[in-house]
Amino acid sequence: MEIVADGESLTIDRVVEVARRGAAVRLELPARFHASRELVATKATGAEPVYGVNTGFGLLANIPIPLDQVAELQRNLIMSHSAGVGDPVPTEVSRAMLLLRLNALAKGYSGVREELVRLLLDMLNRGVHPVIPSRGSVGASGDLAPLAHLALVVIGQGQAEFQGSIMAGDEALSRAGLSPLTLAAKEGLALINGTQFMAAYGALALHDADRLVEAAEIACALSIEAFKGSMRPSDPRLQAVRPHPGQIASAAHLHTLLEGSQINESHQHDCPRVQDPYSLRCAPQVFGAVREGLGFARQIVERELNSATDNPLCFPESGDILSGGNFHGQPIALALDVAKMVITQLGNFSDRRSYRLLSAAFSGLSPFLAKNPGLNSGYMVAQYTAAALCAENSILGMPATLHSIPTSAGMEDFNSLGATSAVQLRAILENARRIVAVELLCGVQGIEEHRPLRTTPSLEAAVTGVREVAPSLERDRPLSDEIERVAEHIRTGRLTDSAANCADSTIGLFTE
Repeated sequence: MEIVADGESLTIDRVVEVARRGAAVRLELPARFHASRELVATKATGAEPVYGVNTGFGLLANIPIPLDQVAELQRNLIMSHSAGVGDPVPTEVSRAMLLLRLNALAKGYSGVREELVRLLLDMLNRGVHPVIPSRGSVGASGDLAPLAHLALVVIGQGQAEFQGSIMAGDEALSRAGLSPLTLAAKEGLALINGTQFMAAYGALALHDADRLVEAAEIACALSIEAFKGSMRPSDPRLQAVRPHPGQIASAAHLHTLLEGSQINESHQHDCPRVQDPYSLRCAPQVFGAVREGLGFARQIVERELNSATDNPLCFPESGDILSGGNFHGQPIALALDVAKMVITQLGNFSDRRSYRLLSAAFSGLSPFLAKNPGLNSGYMVAQYTAAALCAENSILGMPATLHSIPTSAGMEDFNSLGATSAVQLRAILENARRIVAVELLCGVQGIEEHRPLRTTPSLEAAVTGVREVAPSLERDRPLSDEIERVAEHIRTGRLTDSAANCADSTIGLFTE
């Protein structure tokens, strides 16, 4: 697959193809691109002060810079802003950042030379991945520090990963047959003004969140079966009179997963339970809200993928270079905070069902789903782990956007902290996958207590998928690796792919 970077057509799925699967990228530049560069070159030689072209930056914007120092100004900007700390971002995030910065510059409003975007393109296609610290952005005047570390490699500084090894930036370029650039007027600023750290994390996380929601609905359906719960709450007539699109689609997915089950049929008569607990009965409502929250976040992130987030921006048609605030991360930061909250709730929702399944008085199943309980403890402490992860997510899920802190001597007095949201969202997803993995283990074990009755073909396929990596629990054994293996099945989509009808339900339904 070849992905086009033209400033207009990136999607989350295309970002994933490049970041994770190494899809090649092809560059298409509009006529505006070269006209914008000519405008910058003209302004750089003039007497009129133009921010970032012939002036300092931030609070130093009032200081003029002579023409013979413009190149040094751009280099100094990259060097001084490379102040990030912490563990480096994963390689897939570095690749996504390269793609997104390339795409934003290709849009043609940043006024950079073609040589610069061609180098970014070649770095991406040849596997030169800048080493980018994960901490340092406040998500307002662009993701300045992370993008500066990306830009270091462009000028032959910093570090990069190439063919699995970390090395100096200039060495990585050389091994890939590339040469560093000397930045021209405005190019340093164009490289670091933008939301590509937040957007890269967000795009990859939202792709993973889609899979997680589908897996969580499968886990819920398995729990309903193990609990001998009712499928009536997914009746389409209930959804029609409260027509939230997410609720309707989630109910349809659950109904499809459950319809025709022998287990469900076995308790339609003489069942003493009048109503199921909320974690079963209100599944369409809760999952529906999660879906719509993620749909909102996906809309914002996909819009951001194809936005011009530089400052200033060039409009050659009128001859203007306009300074504004398109670099500010508030839209995407808020979207990522919403995603954080709904995934945290999804995990909490899943854990409630695991807790119920392990409580014999509620479920009617063996205590802690153990064979020979007492001698064996079953999944007791697996649920402890899920509870601990829920507690951690509840802390990480607090909105980072509520904690603005000023920088640049007060010039940048309201920051989004969207980069914090981005890193937290990735951690929340990792935790939530493990929480849902615990529910899947419990649900499958519970269903097996109802044998020889069978559930639906889709859910039986999910049972088989879980059992491929986690055998039936006949006696106590360490469960850590099994939880991780099931979580990995969720991450890769193998679990959802194994349930034949899962394709009927995707988050994309709510982003049109």
